[in-house]
Amino acid sequence: MLLLGSRLRQTPVMSLQTGGELARTINPVIDPATLDIVAYTADGPLLSEHPMLIRIADTRELSDIGLIVDSIDEFVASNDVIKLKELLDLGFRLDGMKVTDEKRRSLGKISDYNVDTTTFTVVQLTVKRPLMQRFHDTELLVHRSQIIEINDEAIVIHSQAKVPEHTALTAPGAYVNPFRKEKPAAESIDLSER
Repeated sequence: MLLLGSRLRQTPVMSLQTGGELARTINPVIDPATLDIVAYTADGPLLSEHPMLIRIADTRELSDIGLIVDSIDEFVASNDVIKLKELLDLGFRLDGMKVTDEKRRSLGKISDYNVDTTTFTVVQLTVKRPLMQRFHDTELLVHRSQIIEINDEAIVIHSQAKVPEHTALTAPGAYVNPFRKEKPAAESIDLSER
């Protein structure tokens, strides 16, 4: 299922052990190399340090009541896991990041993103267009497959979608389904020779 990244902020983190809310998510910790959400910073009155991290690997599931974890022991401090510390030190945030095409023309800034909730991978970026370009379209949706590069300044994407190859029609006015690949025709049998 796809959810907006903004909908996953302030999500309750629920405990199976106590059946109650332990904390609420604040911001995602995103790995810029893969665009995977590896953890969320979380805060709540039951946590020993503020804020702490809940790793996605330590959650059981995301349900309609929130992120489900076994117990409060699943929360870690920012210095406990080296990989999380490195990602936090990068300070990578998708919100507000510039998006350009390969010719370095500005396409806008990221206003939100879609997350696949089974893998917690960022699948699509919602890009708010610059003021003068909003007359034609207010937002762009950019799929992760269009991304060429992620650097400190911007996310660089392909500006042109690939055009499908032309398919020859067998008869004038015949319809060719672009989503089906043609199968090679079986050898024809000449019944007149029998």
